[in-house]
Order: sequence, then C-alpha cells, then structure tokens
Amino acid sequence: MDLSHQRRAWLALASVLGVGPRTSGALVRALNGIEGVMRASRAQLAAVAGVGRVRVEALVRGLASADPAAIERDAEAVGCRVVTPVDPGYPPAVLAAADPPPALWVRGTLPGVERPAVAVVGTRGASVYGARVAHRMGEGLARAGVVVVSGLARGIDAAAHAGSLAGGGPTVAVLGSGVDVVYPPEHTGLVAEIAREGAVVSEHPPGTSPLPGHFPRRNRIVATLTRATVVVEAGITSGALNTARSALQEGRDVLAVPGPVDRESHAGCHLLLREGATLCEGVDDVLRVLGGGGSRAGPRGRGAGARSRPPPEAGPDLVVWNALDGDEVLDPDALVRLTGLSPDEVAAAITSLELSARATWVPGVGVRRVD
Repeated sequence: MDLSHQRRAWLALASVLGVGPRTSGALVRALNGIEGVMRASRAQLAAVAGVGRVRVEALVRGLASADPAAIERDAEAVGCRVVTPVDPGYPPAVLAAADPPPALWVRGTLPGVERPAVAVVGTRGASVYGARVAHRMGEGLARAGVVVVSGLARGIDAAAHAGSLAGGGPTVAVLGSGVDVVYPPEHTGLVAEIAREGAVVSEHPPGTSPLPGHFPRRNRIVATLTRATVVVEAGITSGALNTARSALQEGRDVLAVPGPVDRESHAGCHLLLREGATLCEGVDDVLRVLGGGGSRAGPRGRGAGARSRPPPEAGPDLVVWNALDGDEVLDPDALVRLTGLSPDEVAAAITSLELSARATWVPGVGVRRVD
C-alpha cells in the first residue's frame, strides 16, 4: 500500500465512531499496520484486545462506508487541513507517543520542531494571581523562543495563550471539539489570533461538539506535543492534573507553581510538588528544565523589535495609561479606584487604548498596557 492509500486508510479509521487513539493503536499493532487493519476479517478484528464482537460490527461498517475525499473536503470548507501519521505535517512528538490519533485537524501552522514547546495549563476558575502568573509565563516563554501549548479553556489556559501572543510568539491551542467549534464561545477572537500566529489543533473532525469525554484526550495531546508541562493553578480534581499525568507517562517533565496554602485551587499544584514535580517560580525554571532550549534572542514576528508606542495626548486615556504602567494586569474596578475616574470613563478609555493598540485584555484577568 503506497502512502496515498495509507493516508486514505488512516482517514477511514479516524472516521469510525467509537474508535479512539487507544483502540486504533491496538488494531495497528495487532494487525501489522494500517494495511493489516484494512484487510482484516471480522474474526481478526474482534480478536484484538479492546475491540470485541460488539464494536467490530461498527468498525466493519464504518471502514466500508468511509469517504476520505469527503473528510478532506470538509476540512477545506472550514479552513483547516487534516494530517495522518504518514503525512509530513503530523507532529513528530505526537507520532512518537503511544497510540497517536489516526488523524489531526489543524487550523493555522504548527511551529517547527526546532522550537521547543511547553504546556502551560491550569484551572478554569483561575484567581487573579494564577491568571497573572500564566500570562507572564506565556509571554516570557514566547520571548525566549518557546512555543506555548494549552487547551483554550477559561482561566489559566486563555491567559497563557494571550501571554504568548503578547510576547510575539506562536501558540498552539488543542481543542476538545472540532477546530471550527469554539468553546468557550467568548474565545472566538482569541482563536482567530492563535490561528494567525500559530495553530488550533483537534483530533475531532469539524462540527464536533465539546463533549466531556473529549477533554481527557485533548489533555493527552497537549502533554505529548510538548517537552514539559507547567501547572500554574489547579485543584485536586482539575483536568490539568490529567495533563500532568499524561506528560509523566510520556516521559516529559512536569513543573508546578506554588500558591497560597489555604486555597483549594492550588492544592493540585502542591500535590504535584510533593510527588516530585519541579518547583516553578518563573520562566527561568522552565528554561533550565529545557536545558537552555529557548532562544533568549526573542521570537520572530510582531513582538520582536517593536518600537514603544507614544502615550495618549491627554484626558482619561492618559490617566488610565499611566495607571497601567508596568507589567501588572488590572481589572476595571481596580482602575476606577486608582484613577478616581468613573466606571464609564474607565470603560471608554480602555476601549480607546485597545483601538490604538496601547492596551490589551488578558482573558479572565483584566487590562494590560502594551508598550
């Protein structure tokens, strides 16, 4: 079977409902490759561990009715491409992991393997502290030439993506839905920017809803795409701990950021630290784990070599601009207290500063000045 036939076979396998990476991996190993899967009899398929007689009928029907050409057309229709394990564009780190997905849908451009990648993950219900750390982590890693990977969720994930973009580097968002289904919906603008500067990735075809069972699989891809995982803020039951477990299973490094001991949202990080995760207090700790893999010369792109923007001329815009001096991220209420302006004046000034590219929103946290 030549490469084009193998590609179509992988696409067919990816289209079978109920067959995820572990089942497809078991089939490929037991039946001597994707070619063996396509030639196998019902009895041979049913004999593979994890398949059984009930699932084999769905597998046979799904493979017989699969339309790889339609899968490719559907991808093109939403502005993405689909890659399989035999394609050059399939991420090598995922391919080298146990049971890689039979197909990945990619919107944008995945950064090359010459740039190290790090996962920055954590709770959806992030504290101001956690979101600020995640944003600074994302920005600092981007400026060091490291690709930031996360899961686009509210809270820590969104702050890490936004920080990476602010640092001028590409970032990769892995979704638990199709690449054309933005969840949460308020991240539509963030997704568009990520796709322009990096990539949005999913193992689910376009149109797939963000079902609960999809997120553990998303977390596994986040972990396998990267050389290390940084957990910024996470409770004991947080999905970020699943990402950390997947990273350990694949032989990746895990780092955890400490937080207040009386907050449940940091208990997962402290658990990881007790279990041997590397203490992470900033970007330098991540770079040490990478062995100097980042480039301190800074990334290519819009964040490199940008000239400082002049301050606004006068009025509320200038007052808010001055209040945002430094790297702090402030919410509108804090700006009202600091400036003495009314909430309406602060809101108008923030909008004006955003339109003039002098400030940017950090999702879930507040406003950050852009110099």
